[in-house]
Amino acid sequence: MAAHLKKRVYEEFSKVVQIPHEEAPAKKLRLSKPSKSAALHIDLCKATNSTDALQYLLQFARKPVEAESVEGVVRILLEHYYKETDNSVRLKIASLLGLLSKTQGFSPDCIVDDAINTLNNEKSHQVLAQLLDTLLVIGTQLPESPAVRQRLIEMACKHLSDTYFGVRNKCLQLLGCLGTVDTPLTKDSEGLGTSTGGARDVQSVISDYFGDQDPRVRTAAIKAMLQLHERGMKIYQIIYDQACRLLSDDYEQVRSAAVQMVWVLSQLYPESIVPIPSSNEEIRLVDDSFGKISHMVSDGSWMVRVQAAKTLGSMLQVSPHFLEQTLDKKLMSDLRRKRTAHERAKELYASGEFSSGRKWADDAPKEKVDTNAVNLIASGACGAFVHGLEDEMYEVRIAAVEALCLLARSSASFAEKCLDFLVDMFNDEIEEVRLQSIHVLREISTHITLREDQLDTVLAVLEDSSRDIREALHELLCYTNVSTKECIQLALLELLKNLNKYPTDRNSVWKCLKFLGSRHPTLVLPLVPELLSTHPYFDTPEPDMDDPALLVLVFNAAKSCPTLPALFSDHTFRHYAYLRDSLSHLVPPLRLPGRKQLYGLDSVDSGCGSGSVESARLFLQQSLNRVSTIQNLEAPGAQDLLDFTIRDLRRLGELQTELAGAADFCATYLRCQLLLMKALQEKLWNMAVPLCLKQNATATAAARQILEETYKLEFLYSGLESRQVATIHHVRLQAKALQLVLTARTRRGLEPLISSSEKFLQEVESFQRLFLTELPHLQDSFVEKVLELMPRLSSCKPVELVKILQTTLRQSGLLQLKLPEQIHRATATIIEPTGESDNPLRFTTGLVVALDIDATLEHVQDPQNTVKVQVLYPDGQSHVIQPKPGDFRKPGPDRHRLITQVYLSHTAWTEPCQIEVRLLLAYSSSSSSSKPGWSDSTDGLPPPEAAIEGTIPFSKPVKVYIMPKPARR
Repeated sequence: MAAHLKKRVYEEFSKVVQIPHEEAPAKKLRLSKPSKSAALHIDLCKATNSTDALQYLLQFARKPVEAESVEGVVRILLEHYYKETDNSVRLKIASLLGLLSKTQGFSPDCIVDDAINTLNNEKSHQVLAQLLDTLLVIGTQLPESPAVRQRLIEMACKHLSDTYFGVRNKCLQLLGCLGTVDTPLTKDSEGLGTSTGGARDVQSVISDYFGDQDPRVRTAAIKAMLQLHERGMKIYQIIYDQACRLLSDDYEQVRSAAVQMVWVLSQLYPESIVPIPSSNEEIRLVDDSFGKISHMVSDGSWMVRVQAAKTLGSMLQVSPHFLEQTLDKKLMSDLRRKRTAHERAKELYASGEFSSGRKWADDAPKEKVDTNAVNLIASGACGAFVHGLEDEMYEVRIAAVEALCLLARSSASFAEKCLDFLVDMFNDEIEEVRLQSIHVLREISTHITLREDQLDTVLAVLEDSSRDIREALHELLCYTNVSTKECIQLALLELLKNLNKYPTDRNSVWKCLKFLGSRHPTLVLPLVPELLSTHPYFDTPEPDMDDPALLVLVFNAAKSCPTLPALFSDHTFRHYAYLRDSLSHLVPPLRLPGRKQLYGLDSVDSGCGSGSVESARLFLQQSLNRVSTIQNLEAPGAQDLLDFTIRDLRRLGELQTELAGAADFCATYLRCQLLLMKALQEKLWNMAVPLCLKQNATATAAARQILEETYKLEFLYSGLESRQVATIHHVRLQAKALQLVLTARTRRGLEPLISSSEKFLQEVESFQRLFLTELPHLQDSFVEKVLELMPRLSSCKPVELVKILQTTLRQSGLLQLKLPEQIHRATATIIEPTGESDNPLRFTTGLVVALDIDATLEHVQDPQNTVKVQVLYPDGQSHVIQPKPGDFRKPGPDRHRLITQVYLSHTAWTEPCQIEVRLLLAYSSSSSSSKPGWSDSTDGLPPPEAAIEGTIPFSKPVKVYIMPKPARR
């Protein structure tokens, strides 16, 4: 027993002694991740049947594989593939080979031979199809290897004669993705068993399968040909006849692909001449294809009809008479135009003879029409859009409307002819179709002038309950020309009715009347006496002008009609003076002789010229250059210079709207520098901490305010370049350094100081990583000095680090801001509620009341995720509501519209009080690292700290009276 114990002790001691010698090699050989190929091999060896093997393969497919492990995994899979007899397992292995070939950093050229060998030995059709798909993946991953590409094409041609449709599909897909025009395919490589002999190219091989017995193969053949076209290969014109025959195929997938094929050929050979079947006439290929695709608008499948209608919109080279045939409603008899009764009677009268009825068949047709030899071109284009616009499926109607828009924009005559049809679509039963028709008419408004009957139909839409429809129609009327003064009068009356029925449309209707007056001054002129109730020599009573809609129309017409102001009465001039101040965006400045001193109406908008914008831009640059000299000034003088410059820039932003974003951005940046300068003034840092508690509190508040302003600079402005973002982060780093120094001065204890110091050093490293390319532009800045001292800062104690940072902060100068090219500030304007009503919204305590919110957003990025509504109650409660994505509309570039409802609820109050409603812009500091252009080097790197999230108010608050009433018992 003693000997046994002695042996055990000796063994344990030997292990302890050997540990130092074996520690290094053991650490060197330790694997951070287990071998994927070894694990897979073990799993597959454990499988007792095909079901277990399939389960192991499915589990393996869910795990990522590193590039260096792919080849080993492929070898294991291929080894098991040769042993496996079950088709489903081999199918899964073939699928995994394709997935592994896509691994980033792995070149699949080493497995090409094995993949081809498995293909040659495989008997299952499904596995064959999957192996061909794997070969396609390998071929696309090796675009620079023509030898591999040629081998894969030969394998595809060899298996094209397979009896299974899936194999033929994959072969055709492989030919479409990898085939080249300069590599002919010989009879041997095709393996088709044909007797044609000689070399054939890939297009002729694919086109042979346009007539395959399986519709899925025919579809795959057309798509393979289209793939060749997408890769830049020019399709042969001889394929046109085959594609046209496929338009009458029994299967909708084939017809749909054939429509696309015919369109491609019409774009490649628009001016080529093709013969008309059973006729001696010839026609342009683009016209012939237009007629054939037009015929597909009457197809039995609604999906084919949608595609045909969309395709017609892109055929802009078609002849005008073919284009106009699509709107032709004339009756056709055997595809010939049927003459009206008047035309037949006129011909008989001109010939001088009528049918007496005594002669047999004396009124028979002069020629016998062979229905099989009729010109099919006319039947194709005839009434295509009429059928499309009257289709039972609303998707087809929308596609037809959009196609009309594209064709009408390129042809003024066609725009006039299709006007009646588009106006008719305003009465469609589906709101989406009505809305699209209004948008289309707005896009082609430069080519058309509405008649009175057409305008009547258009204005009937103002009764629609949908706000989107009504506002789209107001927008349409802004840019539409009308023909007579009766049209103006009719539009005005209907818009005023709209205003009475839907008061929330007020701003939209006023804007519409503004443009209606400015576009038709000569038509408004004869209506002015009636509209303003004036008379040449009778003194009429002053009309009620509570609603300025009439005056907005008249004053905008007067801007370009100098004779119109002579019809104004004295009270009209007084109304103008008031409206020019209260609604300056709707009422233009007018030259009214003799009234300049009395009303100040002769002002000219001096801020509209391009010269004033250039001079304002020059002033902005000079202001920034002037600020760069403050390092030569004493502290009071430097602060005064910053104050004056900030004031000038804010005023510049108010005067020049084009430069408002850049001016506000520069002013906010200089405000941060001013706060930093005041916080670092000499008096604070030369006094003992107990003697300057108030100054410390001021400096702490300044640091917090600088951080808030930097988040505004980063997330409230769009169009920032990498240089500006680096400058913002530099100021933020200075503010965090100031916070660290103030923490060391005011708080006791070493633990919070250590954690704050480590966090700050992480911030510095993150800055260096994010803005490595911008560091050369940050010379003599705070961050450059900190990076020079980084080795010392990383090893020193927190107290010494704080002293170094304090000295560096006070010695670093102002970093010059590079003037950005184009910067826009995100702004929001709440239209509804107006905040002018004194009538409170009353509701019962415990229930809710809906408050309608209508706001316009300018230059907001991704508003669906960033814009929120905040409600502040008098008791200090605050609710933040996220609007639904469907509440946002986009009426124009960089413009959004928010129309939503906010539900309010509260306990009972004794009297009405005001709540505040405002819009917030949410941000997250983690999203800043994903901005394009300056974060390419941060992929895969963890953030230095938890993402900081917050909100920025970017609209003026609106106050609304509410009154929660106690519930009745």
